[in-house]
Amino acid sequence: MSFNIPKTNKKRVVIVGGGFGGLQLANKLKDSGYQVVLVDKNNYHQFLPLIYQVASAGMEPSSIAFPFRNVYKKRKKDFFFRMAEARAVVPELNLLQTSIGKIEYDYLVFAAGTVSNFFGNKHIEEVAMPMKNISEAMGLRNALLANFERAVTCTSEEEKRELLNIVIVGGGATGIEIAGALSEMKRYVLPKDYPELKPEELQIYLVEAADRLLQGMTPKASQDTAKFLEEMGVKMILGKKVADYIDRKVIFENGDTIPTRTFIWTSGVTAARIGNMKPETMGRGGRIQVDGFNRVKGYDNIFSIGDQCLLTDDPAYPNGHPQLAQVAIQQGTLLASNLKRLQSGEVFKPFRYKDLGSMATIGRNRAVVDLPKLHFSGWFAWLMWLVVHLRSILGVRNKIFVLLNWIWNYVTYDYTMRLIIYARKAKEVREREEREAVTHLGEDILSPLPQQRQTKQGELNRQANQQ
Repeated sequence: MSFNIPKTNKKRVVIVGGGFGGLQLANKLKDSGYQVVLVDKNNYHQFLPLIYQVASAGMEPSSIAFPFRNVYKKRKKDFFFRMAEARAVVPELNLLQTSIGKIEYDYLVFAAGTVSNFFGNKHIEEVAMPMKNISEAMGLRNALLANFERAVTCTSEEEKRELLNIVIVGGGATGIEIAGALSEMKRYVLPKDYPELKPEELQIYLVEAADRLLQGMTPKASQDTAKFLEEMGVKMILGKKVADYIDRKVIFENGDTIPTRTFIWTSGVTAARIGNMKPETMGRGGRIQVDGFNRVKGYDNIFSIGDQCLLTDDPAYPNGHPQLAQVAIQQGTLLASNLKRLQSGEVFKPFRYKDLGSMATIGRNRAVVDLPKLHFSGWFAWLMWLVVHLRSILGVRNKIFVLLNWIWNYVTYDYTMRLIIYARKAKEVREREEREAVTHLGEDILSPLPQQRQTKQGELNRQANQQ
C-alpha cells in the first residue's frame, strides 16, 4: 500500500489527527501554498463534548460525527485525507510511518489528542468501559440497555443488583455529564420503557479520588455540581481510590466494594503516543514538550498542538495549558499563521492562550459556567452551554438535527435512540487488517523511500565535500 500522493514543488504539511486542533490547522492552511495531508485513524471528526449523549442513548452518533471527505469536499487541490494510524516518526529522514506505509513531510504536526488513562492498571484497562470516542460510547450504550433488558428477566436479586448498579469513576466533566444523563434516564425513561423495574433500584455512583468534583474548575462550580447531582439522586464517593474490578465488584483501596456490571471509566487521560520519539521530548502525562511556537523541542520542522502537547513557555500556564478544545483551536490557528510567516521569511509569533472560560452540564436546566471573572450556574448556565455547543458543531444539517433532538427531548422527556446494535466487520475488512498488522509489524521503519534515500545521501555527500 501507499499514500499515492503526488510529490510537487510545494512544501508538504502532514497533520496527524483530525480533532479540534488538526481540523482548525487544516482549515486555516487553505490556499496557503502548502500541500496539506491530514492523517487520522478514523474517517470522521468527533465532537467529543457531546459524546456522553450518545452513550446515554440521547443522540445518534451521526449527529456528532463528520466525515473528513465531506468537510473538505470543496478542497480538491493541494489537500489530501488518508485514513491511517501513525506508528512512528523518523525525523532524520523526514518520514512518518503509518499503518498504510510511509509518507515524506516537510513539516509534521502531531494533533492526535488523548486516550483514556488507566494509571498502569492493566486489569482495569481490560475490563472497564471507557468513553473517549464514539465507538466506546456506542459500546457503553449497548451495555446499559442490554443490562436493563437482562434485569427484567433475571431471577436472582444479586444479579439484578449488579445489573442496576452503575459505577462511574472520574469526577471530571465527562464523569458528571454521564452521571447527570443517566440520572435523567432513570427518572424519565425507565418508568416508560421498563415498568417491571422500580426506578429506585437503579443506583448511580460517581467516584472521585480527589476531595471535590471538577478539579479544573472553581470550587464554587464544584459545590454547585455536587448539589445538583445530589438532588438528582446520584451517590457521590469522594476521596476514595478504585484499586480493581474483580468478580463484578468495584474494589476500593480501603477494601470497600460495590457490585456492578456497568463499570465506567472516565478518570483522566494521557496523550496519544507516537513511536520512535526521543524520551527527552516527552513530558507529564505522555505529552510532547513544545516551545512557545508549538515546535517540538529539539526539532525544527516537527510541531504538536492541542491535548497531545505540553507547552510550559506561557507565563500564565507554567505547568502547561488545560486540555480543552479552545486551547487546541487557538494553537491550530496560530500555527497556520506561523507556517505562512515561514514562507515569507517573517518571524514566528509565540502562543498565548486566551481563556474563554469553562462549562459543564449536569442535566436538564442544570449546568455550571466559569468565565474569567464570573461564575454562575443553573438554568441560564445550561442555556449558555446549549448555545455554545450548538454553534461549535460542524455543518448546518447537524446543527438542525441536534437542535430538534434537544427540543424533542426537552418537551417530551423522551429519548428515542434506545437501540442495541452490535457492529460486525465484514470478513474482507477483518482479513485485510490482519494482513496489514503483520506486514507493518515486521517492516523496518528506518528504511526510507527510494527518493528520500537518494536525497538524504546527496545532502550527506555535499556536506562531506564542503568540510
